[in-house]
Amino acid sequence: MRPIQEIVEKLGLNWNDIEPYGRDKAKVPLDLFNREKPMKGKLVVVTAITPTPAGEGKTTTTLGLTDGLNLVGKNATAVIRQPSLGPLFGRKGGGTGGGLATAEPATDINLHFTGDFHAIQSAHNFLAAMTENSVKNHEIEHFNPDGITWRRVTDAEDRALRNIAIGMGKSADGPVRQTGYDISAASEIMAIIALAQDYSDLRARLSSVVVGWTQDQKPVSAADVRAVGSIMVLLKDALKPNIVQTNEGNPVICHAGPFGNIAHGCSSIVADRLALQTSDIVVTEAGFGADLGFEKFMDIKVRQGGEKPSAAVLVATVRGLKWHGGIAQKELAAPNPSAVEAGSSNLKHAISIVRRYGLPVVVAINRFPEDSEEEINIIQEVAKAAGATNAVQAKGFAEGGHGMMDLANELCQVLSEQSATVELLYEDEDSIIDKVTSLAKKLYQAESLSWAPLTRTTARRFEANGWNFPICVAKTHLSISADQKLRGAPTGHIFPVQEFRIAAGAQQIICLAGDIMTLPGLPSDPNAFDIDLQPDGSVTGLL
Repeated sequence: MRPIQEIVEKLGLNWNDIEPYGRDKAKVPLDLFNREKPMKGKLVVVTAITPTPAGEGKTTTTLGLTDGLNLVGKNATAVIRQPSLGPLFGRKGGGTGGGLATAEPATDINLHFTGDFHAIQSAHNFLAAMTENSVKNHEIEHFNPDGITWRRVTDAEDRALRNIAIGMGKSADGPVRQTGYDISAASEIMAIIALAQDYSDLRARLSSVVVGWTQDQKPVSAADVRAVGSIMVLLKDALKPNIVQTNEGNPVICHAGPFGNIAHGCSSIVADRLALQTSDIVVTEAGFGADLGFEKFMDIKVRQGGEKPSAAVLVATVRGLKWHGGIAQKELAAPNPSAVEAGSSNLKHAISIVRRYGLPVVVAINRFPEDSEEEINIIQEVAKAAGATNAVQAKGFAEGGHGMMDLANELCQVLSEQSATVELLYEDEDSIIDKVTSLAKKLYQAESLSWAPLTRTTARRFEANGWNFPICVAKTHLSISADQKLRGAPTGHIFPVQEFRIAAGAQQIICLAGDIMTLPGLPSDPNAFDIDLQPDGSVTGLL
C-alpha cells in the first residue's frame, strides 16, 4: 500500500486539512468541498444481473475498472459502500472486492474501519432509549408504549433478536411489549448518512424520523422526543467520507453501507460529490441487481439530490447465467452454452431496466477460468442485441487493472460518444399505490399485485401526512420477482405487498414484499468458524 498521504494528494486535497486514521485511512471534513462547486468528472454506476449463489463480483469490477481507467490515462476514483460485519462473519464474507482488484486495507475496512457503523448503531439505539424514556415520563400526550415503532439494530446476524419482549422482570419500567432488532445496515439512520448532504440536511432528516404514533394516529418524531442534538454529536464524524485505496494505489472513497435488498443500497451522496469534484471519472456501485440497487440509485438517490450518472456498467458472469438457466450450483463449472443462452433472459431484462432510465450500458463479463469462448460469445451477442453498447471481458480478479483495460477503453468511448438522458420511473406526486404498481409491473414483470390487510389504508395515512416519497422495495435479491425460486426473467407472477413502513428522515416509503427478514441469521457453517487472530497479530480467514 502507498502512504495515505499520497492518495489524498492524488485527489488534489491538502494533507494538512485531512483527518488521518492511522497510516492507511483518512476522513475528509465536509468543509473541504461544497454543494455549489461544479462537478469535474462523470459518474458511472456499476450494477449487475440478478445475484446468484455463485456471486457476480460488482465490487471487484468497480475497483478493477478504476485501476484500468487509471492505466489508460484517466484520473479515476472508486466509490464503494462499507461492508457490514453481519455478512462478514456469516456467509457472504468480505465486501472489499477480490484477488488483485481489492480495496486496502481490506481487513480494517471489513472490521471496525473508522467507527462509522458503530456511531450509526449507537445513534439508532440511543434514539430507542430516548423514545422509551419519553413514554415513561409521559412527555407526549397520548403516546403510549404500544405506539412505539422504532426498533433497535445490531450488526450481528443474531436471529434470536428478531422478535423480543421487553419490560419483563420485577424491576422493569413499563409494560411488557413485543419489539425486535434489525440489522444495522437496514437502519434508517444508515440510509440518512448515505443521503444527507451536509450537517444542516442531516439535522433536518434526523428531526423527521418517525419513532411511533399517538393513540389518535399522529406521528411522533425524533425531534418530539428531543433526541436530535445528541444524535448529531454521535454522528459528527460518521458523515465524513473515508479515503482508502485500491490494490494498485488509486483512490477509493468508502462510505455508508445500506443493504440493497432491504434498504436503498448505495454509498453516500457526499462521497460521490467529493470524488466528482476531484476526478475525471468516478466509478460507484449500487447494491445487488438492476431491479434493486440500480433502481434505488436512480429513484431514491438521484431523486434526492445525488448526481446523475453518465453511463452504467452491468456485471454478468457465465456461471450466473447458467444458474438463471436452471443449472444446479454444483454443476456451474461445467461448460453448458445452452444454459447460458437460456439464462440470458435475465441479462436482457437487466439491460432493459438500465436503458429504461436513459443510460448507455456496457456489459462487463466477469471472467472465470472455466468459462468457454462459446459461452462468452453468447453473452456478447445477447448483450448487444438487447441494447448494450458492447460486452467486454473483465479480468480484474486475476490480472488487476491490466485485465480491465479493454473495459476501461470501451467505457471511455461510450462516455465520449453518448450522453445519458436520465428519466426516473415515476413522478413525485404519484400515489404510493401507483408508484408500487409501476415498480411491480414495469420492472419486476408482475401480472398483478396482492395487498395485505391495511396496506392501502397505511398508504393513504402516509400521504395524508405529506409523505410523497419514493418507494424503497424490500424483497428477495435472488429473483426479479418477490419469489427467490423464480430464476431468469419470470413473468405472470403476483407481487405481494405485505407492509408499508415510513422512513421520513430518509424520505422513502419502505414496501415489504413478502416475508422479508430484516435481521439475517447465521448459517450452519458461518465464515466465523474460519476467522482467527494469529500470534503475530495478522488476521486469517476474513477475506
